[in-house]
Amino acid sequence: MAKNKKFDVVVWGASGFTGRLVAEYLNQHYGADGGLSWAMAGRSAEKLKKVAEEIGADSQPIILADAADPNSLGDMVEQTRVVCTTVGPYQRYGTALVAACVEAGTDYVDLSGEPAWMRRMIDRYGGRAKETGARIVHSCGFDSIPFDLGVFFLQNEAQREFGAPCTEVKARVKSMKGNVSGGTVASLSATIDAGKKDKFVRAVMADPYALAPDDTVERPRQATGRRSHYDKDMKSWVAPFVMADINLRNIHRSNKLLGYAYGPAFLYSEMMMAPNAVAANAIAGGLAAFVGALMIPPSRFALEKFVLPSPGEGPNKRQREEGYFDVRFFGRAQSGDTVRAKVTGDRDPGYGSTSKMIAEAAACLALDADKGMPGGGFWTPASAMGTALIERLQENAGLTFERLT
Repeated sequence: MAKNKKFDVVVWGASGFTGRLVAEYLNQHYGADGGLSWAMAGRSAEKLKKVAEEIGADSQPIILADAADPNSLGDMVEQTRVVCTTVGPYQRYGTALVAACVEAGTDYVDLSGEPAWMRRMIDRYGGRAKETGARIVHSCGFDSIPFDLGVFFLQNEAQREFGAPCTEVKARVKSMKGNVSGGTVASLSATIDAGKKDKFVRAVMADPYALAPDDTVERPRQATGRRSHYDKDMKSWVAPFVMADINLRNIHRSNKLLGYAYGPAFLYSEMMMAPNAVAANAIAGGLAAFVGALMIPPSRFALEKFVLPSPGEGPNKRQREEGYFDVRFFGRAQSGDTVRAKVTGDRDPGYGSTSKMIAEAAACLALDADKGMPGGGFWTPASAMGTALIERLQENAGLTFERLT
């Protein structure tokens, strides 16, 4: 683990839309002397200074670092315990930063929803991260913190209630309000493009265990979650959910890293609740049409130019504050016992809540080393921070984790 560093956290990409929100949150919650030392980093001193002035963080240090300049990244990561990066798509801009953090023994958090790139990073740098003590934690935003920690929370409740994990967990998005993230769309588009050319990318996206390979255990086939249907356990119609593919892979990685605490035969599915069959089928059709449009250059161009936000764009303050999410969890143990829970957030999931989640994940790695966290390696939010992060999110970031009767 990185020690004796000048800063606890450096926000790389602080002049971008989401990075600015992270810096603003850190300034509001921790300030210049609030128990967390932090700095802003990016390519342009002028843009960083402008953001610092606008969010009232004029006294915060600024570090210049560019993805195209490995030496500048190395200088940056040597100064901090944790790098918090919002610069994506990560398959385009993230590899050099991961390499620099691993070599320096510096912890790292990002917002990646790019499983193939994540798998490549694990394979390429996993061994070295264990040697240097760098803890690399992908997917610290709406994908996948509420889902990964929601399953972790539910499984802890199951262990307390009936002394065994749930062998099946369903996550169902009951409701949410918020705009699609331009960064998320860019990551999805980059993954689609890579998949057209690269068999490895296609193989990762076809395998629910792609981030948790293990030939020593026999694991079941997972539900695809791509067809709308009536869910008797939730007493609701359900439809495909756009984040399910990345969350599914992260949660199975958590299970493996936690020593199969959920069992090797663990089943997980993730969908969106709908008021009726018509709405469920409409959601399913709309999602399929959206993904299909991104795969065809002319329709993607039209979407990106006239409909979707670009990376660096996002909702205004009022829209972020009016947003929310509510995710329900249902678990069933081998005995037939069941347990329910919910996770909620008080801001729009793609920006307002995500910026708080990644900021607290970075703070957790920097400040909560005494709470039984693991050493170097590639981790998930649940396997790296677990209960410590849940506590921070509930205390500071507007999330709730609640057992339901």
